[in-house]
Amino acid sequence: MCGLDRKTSLCLVYDIAKKDGPDSIAQSANNQFYFQFLTYYQHNEGQMRLRSTTISRRWVSGDNHVEELVAGFDQEAAAAVMARLVSFKMETEVDFDPVRWLDRALIRLCSKFGDYQKETPSSFSLSPRLSIFPQFIFNLRRSQFVQVFNNSPDETAYFRMMLDRENVTNTVVMIQPSLISYSFQSGPEPVLLDATAIASDKILLLDSYFTVVIFHGVTIAQWRNAGYQDQEGHEVFAQLLKAPHEEANLIIKERFPVPRLVVCDQYGSQARFLLAKLNPSVTYNSDNPSPGGDVIFTDDVSFQVFMDHLQRLAVQ
Repeated sequence: MCGLDRKTSLCLVYDIAKKDGPDSIAQSANNQFYFQFLTYYQHNEGQMRLRSTTISRRWVSGDNHVEELVAGFDQEAAAAVMARLVSFKMETEVDFDPVRWLDRALIRLCSKFGDYQKETPSSFSLSPRLSIFPQFIFNLRRSQFVQVFNNSPDETAYFRMMLDRENVTNTVVMIQPSLISYSFQSGPEPVLLDATAIASDKILLLDSYFTVVIFHGVTIAQWRNAGYQDQEGHEVFAQLLKAPHEEANLIIKERFPVPRLVVCDQYGSQARFLLAKLNPSVTYNSDNPSPGGDVIFTDDVSFQVFMDHLQRLAVQ
């Protein structure tokens, strides 16, 4: 850690040591415990400063206080922690299988905190405080932090460095990018990160933190190439083309380092920047064609197949 700024976010992971001795009795009698961090640093005005930060927490026994644990669970923060942990383990452990480690951790969580009848996958459900966490793990498995193939070692190191210092909100965008749809029928609206979000008459704006993608449906691209936005009577279309660029500029302006901007059309070569992030619910071997007419050429499982396997393993 070479420096701190007001946006620096650090993750400290502790192992709980089980000790046999007088301390363990005191621990069960008094559930309160404390962390104290002493930060000694040189301020940008040249002064040396010492900051003391004290945090109080309470021990909770997992078996007796499941509801209390669930009530205090922050699934976005948990996804950020899992991303940092798996990146750290990939760098420090030999023969580490990140996908297997993430899958096992998720299955253990769902087995302990899910509601289900034994050996009945259809009965499985998760509390609303846990329900999005499997989706975060699914996208983390497919992210550039775990799938390092096709990235140079320098790029991977850069991605991990940014992951290790950004706050939870930005980390979640890295793991599970946001997708906004622009159309004539409605204003900008968030849509699912799924292949079915693609439509010929829509513009999609993808923010994956490191890359911002403006994706034009094939009909929109044809109208733009024909110059309709410059003709009288097509002001609404001109505004539709302009809106995602304005939003992308706002994102780029407030982010450092500056993300890469990709402007592409459906079926174009650079459309891969969007397609690589989408849930492959419609692939080249799917029975049901996509309403947007686009398919993703991948052998990755879709989120629905991932959840079906997770439910089956969690209820065993």
